[in-house]
This record gives sequence, structure tokens and C-alpha cells, in this order.
Amino acid sequence: MAATKPVRSPSPRLEKHANGANGANGANGVNDANGKTPVRRDKSYKSDGVDDNDVFLLPVSDYQIMILLTVLAAAVRLFRIYQPTSVVFDEVHFGGFASKYIKGKFFMDVHPPLAKMLIALTGWLAGFNGDFDFKEIGKDYLEPGVPYVAMRMFPAVCGILLAPLMFLTLKTTGCRTTTAILGSGLIIFENGLLTQARLILLDSPLMVATAFTALAFQSFTNQHEQGPEKAFQLSWWFWLAMTGLGLGVTFSIKWVGLFTIAWVGSLTLVQLWVLLGDTKNVTPRIWAKHFMSRAFCLIIIPWGFYMAMFAIHFLCLVNPGDGDGFMSSEFQSTLNSKGMQDVAADVAFGSRVSIRHVNTQGGYLHSHPLMYPTGSKQQQITLYPHKDENNVWLLENQTQPLGVNGEQINGTLAWDSLPQPVHIKDGDVIRLYHLPTFRRLHSHDVRPPVTEADWQNEVSAYGYEGFEGDANDLFKIEIVKKQSLTPASKERVRTIETKFRLVHIMTGCVLFSHKVKLPDWASEQQEVTCARGGTLPNSLWYVEYNEHPQLVGDNVEKVNYRHPGFFGKFWELQKVMWKTNAGLVESHAWDSRPPSWPVLKRGINFWGRDHRQIYLMGNPIVWWSSTLAIVVYVLFKGVATLRWQRSCNDYSNVTFKRFDYEVGTAVLGWAFHYFPFYLMERQLFLHHYFPALYFGVIALCSVFDFATARVSFAGIRNNPIINRASAVAFLAFTIAVFMLFSPLAYGNPWTKAECNRVKLFSSWDFDCNTFYDNYSQYTELLTRTSAAAAPTPAKSEAPAAPAGGQVGQIPVGEAPKEQPAAAEMSEAPAQKVLSREERVEYRDQDGNLLDEEQVKALEGKVEFKTKYETRTRVVDASGNEVQMPEGGWPQELGQDQGDSVAPPHPDVQGVDQETKSKSTEKAEDSVVPPAAESVKGAKEAEQKKAKPASEGGKEATAQEEL
Repeated sequence: MAATKPVRSPSPRLEKHANGANGANGANGVNDANGKTPVRRDKSYKSDGVDDNDVFLLPVSDYQIMILLTVLAAAVRLFRIYQPTSVVFDEVHFGGFASKYIKGKFFMDVHPPLAKMLIALTGWLAGFNGDFDFKEIGKDYLEPGVPYVAMRMFPAVCGILLAPLMFLTLKTTGCRTTTAILGSGLIIFENGLLTQARLILLDSPLMVATAFTALAFQSFTNQHEQGPEKAFQLSWWFWLAMTGLGLGVTFSIKWVGLFTIAWVGSLTLVQLWVLLGDTKNVTPRIWAKHFMSRAFCLIIIPWGFYMAMFAIHFLCLVNPGDGDGFMSSEFQSTLNSKGMQDVAADVAFGSRVSIRHVNTQGGYLHSHPLMYPTGSKQQQITLYPHKDENNVWLLENQTQPLGVNGEQINGTLAWDSLPQPVHIKDGDVIRLYHLPTFRRLHSHDVRPPVTEADWQNEVSAYGYEGFEGDANDLFKIEIVKKQSLTPASKERVRTIETKFRLVHIMTGCVLFSHKVKLPDWASEQQEVTCARGGTLPNSLWYVEYNEHPQLVGDNVEKVNYRHPGFFGKFWELQKVMWKTNAGLVESHAWDSRPPSWPVLKRGINFWGRDHRQIYLMGNPIVWWSSTLAIVVYVLFKGVATLRWQRSCNDYSNVTFKRFDYEVGTAVLGWAFHYFPFYLMERQLFLHHYFPALYFGVIALCSVFDFATARVSFAGIRNNPIINRASAVAFLAFTIAVFMLFSPLAYGNPWTKAECNRVKLFSSWDFDCNTFYDNYSQYTELLTRTSAAAAPTPAKSEAPAAPAGGQVGQIPVGEAPKEQPAAAEMSEAPAQKVLSREERVEYRDQDGNLLDEEQVKALEGKVEFKTKYETRTRVVDASGNEVQMPEGGWPQELGQDQGDSVAPPHPDVQGVDQETKSKSTEKAEDSVVPPAAESVKGAKEAEQKKAKPASEGGKEATAQEEL
């Protein structure tokens, strides 16, 4: 008798299915031969059709395949990782943070610290000393000897690990090995993930943490679905704890980890709900044990890990830095050299004080011997964030004091001679005398130089040494009792404890400051005005430093800032991060909105130089097919829900239930990592979609596995050739598309024709004109570059005309970065490069040049659009322009225009968007020998300053200043 080939069939288990939405139908058993549902004998929460897919118990062949996939991923990720040899896109920020960690300088960033600390650790182990500042795109790594390749290796290794993690995750969910290979291949040959993994950025560490969390939770779910016999076993506990650790790691890299927590949390609630229905195997005591186990592993472990990362963060950043201005005075006092000695508690007439603004952390009430260029043209009053002698004011009464014999005591130091200090109380009228410049705080009905609103008055310093002042110097103390800390501080002014307003007697306005910076003529310090109707928080002040000759000695009550401790610092930093992150609402040249992500509408321009370009661009096959898989599941779920409502018995089919749960779990992960971005008004970019994309690929592979290997249709389940052939064809197509777009990921040479051939949509805004017409021109460029690096003979001829000199793409809305001066080149006797000129021009829609008066008249009435242009001309020693020879100028003359890409986006910057520079940057001439004379378009406000701490300080405010 011929042998019968065994046929693999689903397990005939008759258990309740723990599939959330399928619970109603999960109670149905498998029909017997007569089409009837037999009586269930096992009522446990064990799921139908689930095998033990422990990743530690896979066949040896699977581990061998996984290792080969990891090697392939390493080859793809590490190929020419040394290029480009200059700063790319947000390496400006994250490389800069590494420098600050090594130097111990405090900074503020909108992202948690884990990945940044690991990048810094990698650089430190490679010998980086933190001296390189990463301050601008295109800054060279080679000359200062920055170990940038080692620092790029950390994100690259994270990108490599995505491949084996995807493989194991798909095996855990029950997919065939062929499908797991397909999933890993889609991750390996995804151009966007490749681009991010080769640079000093946070997205690759975020992705590997998200992938590990998904693997751990799927492994725990696999243990859970096998029923009571697996509960609380070693593997059960291990994967539950690893899920919690993964959540902590993910959340400690970026707050996107909150979406991963929501995904795990929602599925955990489903599991607990199903457990509650198993009255036979799960007693209330056992259910409570399940609940407490999950609460500990999925709440305590992640939050403990997250807080531990901030504890390390605080231990590393002990010195003041450009981000401490974002923090409160209490926080700043914990930094080295930022603490202060105990000072007298009570403030009296004659006290020398520094007065600090409460709400903006802009700093101290400050004046310096510089005048306003407009308005009264009196001495400037600003907020200055650092301690300085120009912050010191002497508090005077509105009248001079009387001596013991009743005679008036004259002079600014008259109160020092009184037998007892006279405390300043609520309602007292005072004058503030600026000791360094002999002028008093003053206000009048004159509009401020920047905020020219009718309800704002200018505040200035007015007078001279010996001048007794006038009525416009008088301010009334108005203590805000709800904001003051102690009963005594509510009655009289006390250092640190009392919060008060300064009301101008003559006009009724209140001393006010907000996050508006003055122009260069005030060193970009924060504006101070006198406001009628200003908000209370912006008009609150307090005394920080207090000195008085009569308030000295051990018997005088003294105060200091309260030490916030770890929890106080931790909570304050979370609030500042949240507020700053929410404030990133300005538009950016390369931002995009969530509806465009699943269809890959546009990418992000990272870098451009030497006729090459790095542009963040996903693999269209991976993106579109994963989106299609999501749509397929949504349609399936809609039809299944309708059929369930019509009492159809679809969920009695094990394959049907497993498809719903396995694909649905991945789609739920995609939804949790995608839809919350619709609620955000802040700047968003294509790379925010990467975690959702990962879950989309899992959903795609699950759909593929069911369609080609697990459904009982036309012999598919019994014919592995269909699964393998389909996977090979799909993966080959993906690799082919990957190769087409790979020059944009690697920054490799490309031709205009090849670029235009794959540019299917105009919204794919990489610039094909950046590239040469043929590859031979790249060879010529390399030859010229090598020749230029060789020693120059004493006598040389005029430079030959190479092909090239083409400036990289500068999209609208982008501020070009300043480039280092070109290396010195040999000059012909009659030909000399003299200088570089930068200026801002304003033109109307017809291109007509506008003068300053016209621009000023139009401000606030029309919308200015920013366009950046670079024009280069070479002149001889006599100032005559030299025409460009055929083929372009030598590379030496054009290299300062190379990195014409968008500025790094402020997704990482500690910038409060209320802080706006309203000024227009003036034309600026500088001699940088030798360089080409060029005209560059408008620059973003404060471009030359380092960002305060996610970068503190620098803002993208081109729209505001133009």
C-alpha cells in the first residue's frame, strides 16, 4: 500500500481564544464532522492554533540564516560610512551634544538623554576630547581629527540589529522562515532607514529599541497564549521583564516611546480582560498576581530606567552651559560656579540688588552704556542671562531720608548712614539707581524699538551722576501674595521669596519682559518694556542678590535658593522639555505632515557637496506595500465585523482568528505610532514615520505569510514553492528599487539622467541638477582635487577651467550656513580673489529692489517669502571682473558653497518659539582672503549663535525677521 504523505493541519484545540475583539466568537469550538460545535472541555485562556515559538528554541538553520542576514545588513549599512567627511544635517546637534557631555556643559534638549549619552560615550572611547563643536553643516571632520566614523558606528550598529530583530519577531508570531527572511530583507534594503543609520542621529537607536520591545512583547504574548501551564514560568517572566526594559530604553531615547507604551498597554489590558473571564483557571488571587506582575514590569521598570538615565545625565552635566538659561534659578544653582552665597533676607532702602524676571528665565534686569538707536535714544534696559556688575541696582525711596536731627541726608548712599535699615514694604514707591552708569530706571510714553504696540512703553536708563531724577523714575512695589512663599514675604520685600510687580507711577504701566530679543545693537538681549495690560507672569520679578552695609553679620537672617534635589530637577526638566517641544511650530523647508508619510510624498535634503547629495528617501516598494497591507487589514476587519453582526461563524476558523490577531496587533502598533502625530502642531518630518513603518512591515509580512503559506486555498498550505517564489520575486524587486535610489543614501556619484529617470513625482524634491551629466566628470573632479592638494610650484599659471563649479540646491525657506574660507591657492600675477560679501535684499513680486523705508512700511501688512541665492564672481587686483572660463572655476573657488542644504531642523533644539527676533539683519561685509565675492540671501535670525541647549538659543525665525 502506498505511503500517505502527512498533511499539516491546524491543531484541533477547542479552547477559548484570547484575541481581544475576537473574544465574542472565540468561545466557538471547531465544528465536528456533522457540522456541529462539540462541547468545550478546556475553558482556559489558551489560544487556538498557537505553537511555542520561543526564539531560543529555533532550528539551527534559522540561526544560521539570521547570522547571514546580519552580515548582509552590516555590509549595506557600513558601506563607505566614512563619507561624507563633513558634518551632515542634525549631526550639528547630536555631535554637539557629545561635545557637551565630554566637557560636562549643561544643555537642554527636547529628547531624553540615553542615545545622546551613548553617542558621547562612543566618541570618548574613540579618543574624542570634545573640542570640535559641530556648529555647522559641512564643517570638516578630517583636519581636526574627529573620530566621526566611530561615532557613526553606534547608529550603524543599531541599524544592523534591526534585521535580526525583525527576523526573530516574525518567527515569534508564527511566520515561515521564508517570510522572516523577506521581512529582514525589506528592512535591510529600506533606503530611509539606511540613510539615518549612517549618521550621528537618534532615529536608528530609537528604531532598534522599538524593534526589541516589539520582539519582547510578542515573545511574552506567545508564552501567555499557551495558557496557565506557561504562566509565571522563567521564560514568561523573562520576556515580560524584557518588554518593560525595552519600553524604558525606547522612552529614554525619544518621547515617541510613549506610543510604544500605549501599544503594549492596550494589548496588556486585553490580556487581563480575557484572564478575568477564565473563572476555572484564574482565581481572583491569580488574576491579582497577573496584574501586579505586569504593573511592576511594564510600569515600574520603564519609569525607573527612564529616571535613572536622567540621573546619569545630571551627573555628567555639572558645569554651566548654553542651556542653563532655560532652567530656574534653583536648578542653575546646582551647577558648578552657578551657586551663590547666602544673602540677607530682608530688602531695605539702600540695598544693592539684582532683580530677576520670573517667567521667561531671560535673566536679570540689566543696563549698559549703549543707547537705543530709535525712540528716546536713551540708555538701553534689557534682560541679561548671566551674572554681571551691570545687573546691580540701588533701591532708593522717592524722597531722601532724614537724619537723627531731622535734616535731609543727600546722596545716593544716604540710607547707609541710618541707624537701622528701613525695610521695603508692599505699596512703597521706589527708584532704581543703576550704580555702574549713574542712571535711574525710567519710562515714558514712547514706543519701544522692537515691540511698537500702543500698550507698550519704552523703558530706559536716564540721568547722570548727581542728577536727582524726575517723576518718571518712580515705581510702586506691588507684592503678588499668591506667588510669594512665606507670610513675611507677603508683607515686605524679601530676597528670593517675594514676587512683585513694579508699577510706573506716572503712566500706570507695569515693568514687563517677554521672549522677544533685541537686534544686534543690543547684543540680542531680551527686550524690557512697560506694559499696560500685560500678562501677570511676564510682569513678575524677584530679588536674587541683596547687599546692604547694615544687613551683615551672623545675626542677620539670610536665605538662599532651595536645593531642588533629583526629583525637583527631573520634574522641572520634563516640563521645560514638554513646553519647548510644543513650541516648535515654525515652518521648515523640509517638514511634512502625517497624511503624506504613508505614500512617501517627499523626503528631507540632508547634505550636498561636490555634485553629490544625501536625501532622506524611503524605498517606495517597502512604503507603498506596507501601506497596502494596512488597507487590506482594515477592509478585512470591516467585512469580518459585518459578518459577525450577521451571526456568521467565521471566528470558529483558527486561521481566520490568527490572521485577525497577528495582523491586527501589528496594525494597532502602526496606528499608535502614526495617528498621534495628527494631534501635533509642531514641526514634523518624514523620519517621524519610521516606527510606524516598522510595524507596517510586520503587518505586510504577516499578510504575505497567510496569503502564501497558511490559508487553505488551492493547495497553498501544502506547497512551499509559492511562498518561496513569491518572497524571492518581491525581495528582488525591492533590491532593484533600492539600488536605483542608493546614491541619495550613500552620497555617491550620480548623473542627471539617472536621477530624472527615477524622480516619479515633483514632490520628490531632490535636485537632479546637482549631479554631473556623466561619471567621467566625477573622475576629473577627483583628479583636480588631488592635484590641488599637491604642493604648488613657486610660479604658476592662471587656474585652468574645470567642469563644475555648480552650486548645490538651496530650497526656498532655507538659510545657508557660513562655510569656512577656501584653502589658499596659487594666484596669477594679474588676477586676485579679494573678498566675500553677504547681504540681505528685499524685492517685490516683480523683482524690483526695495529700500529700507519701503520694507519698514510693508512690515506687518504683507507676507515676506525667503529666497536664498548665491552668486559668485572673481575680480582681478584692479577690481575688474574676470569672466568664468569654459568648464567653470577651479574647485578651490567654489568649495565654500558646497553644503547648500536646509539648516538642521529644530526637532532637537531647546528653542521657545515665543522668543522671536524682530530685527532685520544688516548688510555685512567681511574680508576672507582668498574667497569669491558673492551675494547670499537672507540668513535666519541668530544663525551665528549656538543653540541654547537642545541647543539652547538659536531659532529658525526667517519668517519673523523678513
